[in-house]
Amino acid sequence: MIMPRGSDQLLLPLNPLFMWFTLLLALLVNMVPAGRVAWMPDVLALAVVFWNVHQPLRVGIGSAFVFGLLMDVHAGAVLGQHALAYALLSYFAITIHRRLLWFSVPAQALQILPLFFGAHAVSLLVRLLAGGMFPGWEIALAPLIEALLWPIASWLLLAPQRRAPDRDEHRPL
Repeated sequence: MIMPRGSDQLLLPLNPLFMWFTLLLALLVNMVPAGRVAWMPDVLALAVVFWNVHQPLRVGIGSAFVFGLLMDVHAGAVLGQHALAYALLSYFAITIHRRLLWFSVPAQALQILPLFFGAHAVSLLVRLLAGGMFPGWEIALAPLIEALLWPIASWLLLAPQRRAPDRDEHRPL
């Protein structure tokens, strides 16, 4: 099997409990009352996109929608604001996941950046249509920060799947 250029080693199978644990942990990080400012990155969106790219059959649009509803309820936002943004983000991440894995991790961050901008634009549009106030232009920093966090998230979330560095000469893999 031909390995994508971005990966230099084979990965072990993913433990589904780890995947769901990281999604719930990202949800809890988003729920931390740290004074929500417009430029604060959406850690849950980053985790949802990451797992949609790496495990599209396990994390899909439906789970992204449910996590979005949980964020809507927590934030007191218009019901469906985050849910719509996460569902669209999930759809487009699943659409490009095969192509994206051929790039290096920094190049993946550049490929994911328009998705984050689109998700924040959809969320902002729903908020404005519902009569909310414009949070300011610093909202454009959030997708940039999320794209900058992509290599860190990639390194952290793939760490349990990496093989040990010592190789056995009797095994080909």
